[in-house]
Amino acid sequence: MQHLDHDRLVFLALGESEADHGETDHLGACATCRGELENLQHVAGLGAATQTLRDLPDPPEHIWQGIDAEINAAEELPSLTGARRQRSAPTEPATDSPAAPPPADDSRRRRRWPRWATTVVTATAAAALGVVGTLAVLDVGRREPDPAPQQIVLASAPLTAYGQTPKDANGDARVFVDGRLHLHVANLPDVPGYYEVWLINPRNMEMFSVGVLRDRSGDALLPLPPNVDLEAYSVVDVSAEQYDNKPAHSGDSLLRGTLTG
Repeated sequence: MQHLDHDRLVFLALGESEADHGETDHLGACATCRGELENLQHVAGLGAATQTLRDLPDPPEHIWQGIDAEINAAEELPSLTGARRQRSAPTEPATDSPAAPPPADDSRRRRRWPRWATTVVTATAAAALGVVGTLAVLDVGRREPDPAPQQIVLASAPLTAYGQTPKDANGDARVFVDGRLHLHVANLPDVPGYYEVWLINPRNMEMFSVGVLRDRSGDALLPLPPNVDLEAYSVVDVSAEQYDNKPAHSGDSLLRGTLTG
């Protein structure tokens, strides 16, 4: 089966173009391309969701180690072009004295990465540096954050279904003294995109993104910007977002609640 070109999948993930009928049929039948597209859409969504974040902490050391491991793994990949060339080259006649192999050239080992390997490493670096605020959700080990860390709670809010959201969707939010927002959500409706968390000022409806949720039910720990004014930005909102490369709120709120001390 001929897979879709990786660059084409990147454009589809970024929402720069729409899949034609042939591509849609292929994605429906090919788990490999579909999985790659979903991964790229996830990275694109994280980048869009965190464009408004400022003053983020430096990435922890294990993130740099993960990026380094990706680079090393890419460097160890065999050259597909070279392998094909070797298979198609004519066989040289045998000689009594085979020529000695040329001296090793270290620069040749630094071969050009395949385009897909470069993109994967770039996406990994972008995700690591651009979404440090969501590392509790998307760290290298894909660990679940602690569901109930023992912290002093500065403010909390029950989250209830908003608008047309099914009434069994619910959650709660707690702001800890260390500047993190702990969210627990349950029964969020399935959406084609992803879930994003916002803090909203109800007086003027100004808002900013805190981070994204990976699952429709579960827990997440998201860092808040330093010195955030929780009296002003008191509404916690969970929205459904599309992979459309638009960082603004979609207007489709699923859960809301007001923080109280």
